[in-house]
Amino acid sequence: MFYRTISPRMWVFAALLGLTLFLIFFEVQVMRLDESRKQLEITVARMQLRSVEQRRLENKLSVLDSKNMVIIYNRVPKTASTSFMGVAYDICKQNGFHVLHINVTGNMHVLTLANQLKFVQNVSYWHSIKPALYHGHMAFVNFEKFGVNQHPIYINIIRKPLDRLVSYYYFLRFGDDFRPHLVRRKHGDKMTFDECVELGESDCDPNNMWLQIPFFCGHAPECWKPGNEWALAEAKRNLLNHYFLVGVTEELSDFVKILEITLPTFFHGASSHYESSNKSHLRRTAQKMDPSPSTVAQIQKSQVWRMENELYEYALDIFHSVKKKSFDSLEKGQIFTYEKIRPK
Repeated sequence: MFYRTISPRMWVFAALLGLTLFLIFFEVQVMRLDESRKQLEITVARMQLRSVEQRRLENKLSVLDSKNMVIIYNRVPKTASTSFMGVAYDICKQNGFHVLHINVTGNMHVLTLANQLKFVQNVSYWHSIKPALYHGHMAFVNFEKFGVNQHPIYINIIRKPLDRLVSYYYFLRFGDDFRPHLVRRKHGDKMTFDECVELGESDCDPNNMWLQIPFFCGHAPECWKPGNEWALAEAKRNLLNHYFLVGVTEELSDFVKILEITLPTFFHGASSHYESSNKSHLRRTAQKMDPSPSTVAQIQKSQVWRMENELYEYALDIFHSVKKKSFDSLEKGQIFTYEKIRPK
């Protein structure tokens, strides 16, 4: 057989060719790694950018939400609402929110359907006046009924029904220290509440206690019929489902403290101002006599008192639960986090 001898020059050429191919392969791999590194850097940069944009969006939404926040305080008469609003008016400028009083013709507590719609539209779309706290002696308005996206935060204060009735009875006769020179409707009438009940007069009729239930029930005609069981049930539902916080007159300072804890955008500094200023004692009835035990027993026989008191006790239980958890959280601290978020 014939074998061709490979010359040394050919060996060198083959070696150089192999080395060249290896270097080309190595350079291709380096280029691929470099490209992968660049793609990784781009991916990381995009993720970081999305994270920054997400934080900016969250911060923007947070600011937007606080700027658009609306609180409605549909205040029940003779429940210390003037004292509370005195604090709100004092701190509104420093905390950057507006306060608006809702003044309804003739002190009517219900609005026509057309005016309900106008009110809902005003509250929802009057952006130049936000954030805002609206207050007035007006029944609850359910914003869901009118198809708007943003719903206000409702708050209120409730009082023992007989205490509220007695306070209003003497207020009409003797006025208060808020506007002492204003002559009230029953000015000059010296009849005591006990005497009124004994004589069966209309001013102390237990049906006059039917007010806190309608204020929470709303604008339906049934809400304003004394002793209506549906109205009481609806008032409870609204209080539970639509009210952010309902305090009680007897614990007004705690009501203010909880609002400062939960809504600091509005109520920062409210508690100390309430305690240190004279706003915690506004509008005391000038002259008032507590009813006798026999008068109390007589009033408590009425169906209206039992129903109004049931709403009061219902609100009191909820308020005490909220108060305990709020104050406990101040002492022990409470946080919440999110985890196991999917998909990754």
